[in-house]
Parts: sequence; C-alpha cells; structure tokens
Amino acid sequence: MTQRKWLKTSLAVVMASVLLIAGCGSNNANNKGANSGETGDETAPVTYTYFSFGSNKDITASDTDIGKKLQEQTGVDWKMEFAVGDVSTKSGVMITGGDYPDVIVPEGEIDKLIDAEAFTPLNDLIEKHAPNIKRVYGDYMDKFTAEDGNIYVLPFSADQGYISDPNIGQGAFWIQRGVLKEFGYPEIKTLDQYFDLLAQYKAKYPTVDGKDTIGFITFAGVKDNFFTITNAPMHLAGFPNDGGVTVDMETHEAKVYAASDIEKPWLQKLNEINAAGLFDPETFTANKDQYLAKLTSGRVLGYFNYGWQVGDATNNLKTAGNDDLRYVALPIVYDESITDQYIDPPAFVNNRGIGISVSAKDPVRIIKYFDNLLTEENQKLVQWGEEGVTYSVNEEGRYVMDDEQIAKRNDNEFKRSYGWSYFEYSWPRYGNSSVFADGNSYAVGNQPEVAFAGYTEGDRTILEAYNIQTFAEPFAAPQDRPWFPAWSVNKEQGSAEQIYEQKSGDVQQKYFPKLVFAKPAEFESVWNEYVAEFGKLDVAGYEAFMTKNVKERVAGNW
Repeated sequence: MTQRKWLKTSLAVVMASVLLIAGCGSNNANNKGANSGETGDETAPVTYTYFSFGSNKDITASDTDIGKKLQEQTGVDWKMEFAVGDVSTKSGVMITGGDYPDVIVPEGEIDKLIDAEAFTPLNDLIEKHAPNIKRVYGDYMDKFTAEDGNIYVLPFSADQGYISDPNIGQGAFWIQRGVLKEFGYPEIKTLDQYFDLLAQYKAKYPTVDGKDTIGFITFAGVKDNFFTITNAPMHLAGFPNDGGVTVDMETHEAKVYAASDIEKPWLQKLNEINAAGLFDPETFTANKDQYLAKLTSGRVLGYFNYGWQVGDATNNLKTAGNDDLRYVALPIVYDESITDQYIDPPAFVNNRGIGISVSAKDPVRIIKYFDNLLTEENQKLVQWGEEGVTYSVNEEGRYVMDDEQIAKRNDNEFKRSYGWSYFEYSWPRYGNSSVFADGNSYAVGNQPEVAFAGYTEGDRTILEAYNIQTFAEPFAAPQDRPWFPAWSVNKEQGSAEQIYEQKSGDVQQKYFPKLVFAKPAEFESVWNEYVAEFGKLDVAGYEAFMTKNVKERVAGNW
C-alpha cells in the first residue's frame, strides 16, 4: 500500500470521544451541534467559515451570483478567507491553537494539517448523506483513502469522461507575439533558438515606453512557487511535470534531476542570458502582483510559466486588445531530437482538495452542501453559469458563447463578482477533462466551439501563420503514465522523504540566484559547489522511495 498513513490509528477513538463530549454539553462552542444537520432545519440560514491556503480576495460567498444561488438552494453561506503572507506560519498558528475554520483548502499544508488531526473523517458522512459524492468519486475512492481506512480530503479531480484542452493551461515557454511577427513567424523548437530570437528583438527595441525591455523572466520570487524555475529542466528534457523527478517510461525508475546534467544546461543558459542583459534581475525577488504587472506591461518578451499561474495577466492582456503584446506558448526543448511532454496525460491528484475540520459546527450539513455542488446542474453553474446569461445553447444542444459572454469570461473582476473565481475550482468537483452527460465539455476552455469563437483576429493570424487549428497543436500528445503525477505521492510529515524535499528546495533557493548572477567565468566553480552541497542529501533514498511508489501506482496500488 503506497498511501501514507495520514493519521494515528487511534484517531477513530479520539473522534468518538470528541463527539461524545460535544453531545454532553462541552464548553467548546466550535463542536456544539456537530450533527445538527440530521435533526434541525436543513434550510435555515447559516454562515460557515472557509479558509484556503491559496490566494484570492476575501469575500462572503453570497456576494457573488453563484454563491447566492447555492445559498438559495441550501440556506448555507460562506465567509471565505485566503492566505496572506507565509502559509507555514498560518498553518502553524492554526495547529497550535487547535481552532480551525469549518472547511479548509490546505494546498501544500495538507500533510501538516492531517498529521495534526485537523480534519473530520468523511466516510460515514459520505455513506449516509452524499450520493453524488459517491457517484463522482466512486472509481477514485481507493486512491485517496488513508491507510487507516479514512477519507479526510475530497480531491479537486475526478474526471467523468475525457476531452483535451485545445489551448495551453499547463507549462510552456511563452513568447510575445510581436517578437514572432517581427521575424516573420519563424519555427522555434530549442532553447537556443528561443533566446536567440529574444536577444535579436531586444537589440532592435531596447526600450518600451521609455523603460528597458525585459528579455526573459520567470516566477521565482515567492517560495511556494519556486518550483516554476526548478521545473523547467524536466520539460526541456522531454518530461511532464512529475515534480522533482523524471520517470523512465520502460523501467519506471524515478531519478532526481536537480544538480544533474538535465538541470545544468538550463542554469548555464540563464547565466549566459543574464550576462547578456536578457534576464530580469528581479526574477528572484518580485512578488506575484509585481510579476503579473510586468507581464501586462508590454516590456517582457518571454517567460516560462504554467498557464494557470498567470490567468489574471493573460485575461488582462486579452481585454486590453493589443494582440502583439499577448503571448503564445511554445513547446521548447533542449534539442530537436527530444519529443516534448508539456501536456499532462490523464491524471489524478490525491493530495490536494477540501476537507471538513474537527471544529466544524455542522459536518452533516456541510457534506450535504458538498453533495449538492456535485449535481450536474450545479457543476454546470460553477463552470458555465446561467443559460442565456453567461452562455447559450445552439440547435444541436452545444454550449456556445457570443462575444459579450466571452468578454465576461475573460474579465477578472466579473469572474470574481459572478463567483467563478471562487467556485470553479477549490470545491468538490469534476475533473477538468470531464464531459457532461449531454456531451458538452465540463471545462469551458475545452469546449471547441468556445475556444474557436474566442479567438481574436490576432489569434487567427498566429494560427494561420503556423498552419494550425489550435494553440495546443504544436505540442506533442501526452504519453500514457499511469503513475502521473509523481509529485502527488504522499510523504509523511517529518519523514526522510519530506525532509529531503524541504532541504533540497532550500539548497536550490540558495544556489539558483548565485548560479544565474555569477560571472560566466565563475559558473563552473559555483556549479561544483552546488552539486557538492546537494550531494549531502539522501538523493538515493528519495529516488528509491519514489521508484517504489511509481511502480506500485503502475500496478494499480495508490
């Protein structure tokens, strides 16, 4: 069994004791009425607390259109709060105080919170009150059931059918369209070709509106997103995002690529472009708002990122209407003999999701709210909105959008006020690649009619120039990887594997800036120092652990 043991085996006894005490008049107000949903008025107005370790603006759910409609159905509203500052500090404060919001979206703090016994087991709640959860997650239950037999978090991924994305929402090297236009839309496949073109353009146009043109940037100024810069080498070498390892397709051996011949050419190239004045010196210090502001400024020629990390910037640029300042994704690799694997294969992520905390005032009513979200009607609501308002249905029964509806979809403020920014992802949901029973795509962006209708004149110019129909077409089809993604293999908090990941990340954050900003003549010596420091970690032990788990997943054991 590869699933880590998330909670102590005594948890069932502890939880039973907690519920018994609460039923006998505990002074802990948070636990009062823990089962009131079974006997009280199930539609009486109530507001629960929702906390996410992701980023967004705090809001009351009923202040959005979607949240209001769900409140009308259930009587439930949410005070939604999001992490600000260091997430580790926030989770530590929660754990120390033992006082939690009603539901938690733990993101990368999931292991800490599960080990702290912050979540209520969901098994009985699902069995008694959640037929839709059983329908949607039924085929996946064994993949996120802990070794003690309990379910603590409902993942954000449970595909119902499969349809691919015609655009790129995952990792890629992005380039400003004006650069491609300037040079007659050349074919660019390798890292050298990519940076050569950026250098040529910057030489011709060294400033934009009186400010220096930025050749290249990536998102490495925030600790929790440092993976952006460390992930690039595996993509350049022809691997998908398996995290800190690459996995051999034949042997299923997992290998750490940090401080290896896969990572070195990437850092050496960044060092080279820094010396040439192409690399943004604030790459390692800019926060997310500063980073996104640069992408929308018109000054940045290229960047590496996952599409989902820069949605606000992407939408703002499209709304601004200057197609030359928008970006297009390229499947860049080290050399032309490499087949890219940027597009994710069908996957299931079992260590991200949403859970009901042990402080929840009414877990029964909350699980019923979750279950109600998973009706097809509400899954259409949280993705598409309302027929006739945010989308339409044509004579063939296909979901389509006109220009006004597409503009709303790309308007970040509308997405927040309508509720898509709050409800389309971080709740129990179908997987992104799902298909509704009527044949329409679950994800709006995967609906071919919407993707094509949303293309601007500039989009069509790019597509015609490269003789392609969609922006995903230049990328290679994903290869089947039954273990994917390897990064979701669970590691016990405090285990050798978890400590390795923490220490390896610390070493990379220490040495990446040194390697990039070193004088070119000093790169080798700094690289050797980095390799020596990385070599002090138990790389072999981590590789053995990951290989074991990958092979077990291939065998069907999650």
